[in-house]
Amino acid sequence: MKMTALRPLTVFAFLLSFSAVVNAHGDEKHNEESQYFSGTDSDAATLVLKFHKALETGNGDLAASLLADDVLIFEGKGVERSAQEYASHHMLSDMKYLSQMQIELIEHHVKENGTHAISLSRSLVKGRYKGKEVNHIGNETIGLEKLNDDWKITHIHWSN
Repeated sequence: MKMTALRPLTVFAFLLSFSAVVNAHGDEKHNEESQYFSGTDSDAATLVLKFHKALETGNGDLAASLLADDVLIFEGKGVERSAQEYASHHMLSDMKYLSQMQIELIEHHVKENGTHAISLSRSLVKGRYKGKEVNHIGNETIGLEKLNDDWKITHIHWSN
């Protein structure tokens, strides 16, 4: 099996282990900061925030450079299977949309485990786009892998 074929399985296993840790705490009370934000000072989290900023400011070259060549992106009913496919197709519309939105990060958890990391976040998205008011919560899962000592985004799943 090729290494790229293992990535979705690795991400799934990582997510499964992360959810087990979260569920193990049950109804324990935590302070708000640790409940809604964790691991946000890690190198993987820094890369995710850099990716968001690149999209929001229309820097497509930077955004594309943070993606693994064979990144797998799920959004709605669509899928894009490479950085090149995303950069030449959906990235432009994402940048146009995000440039019109006010985005408030309301929850963000990043967990690094060796050469793999997972970023789980929720954001409040508000603005006006193509004549329509936007006001919703967006959910994002980003899988990362350390390739040649640099973190790269290998998977994104966006939903709202």
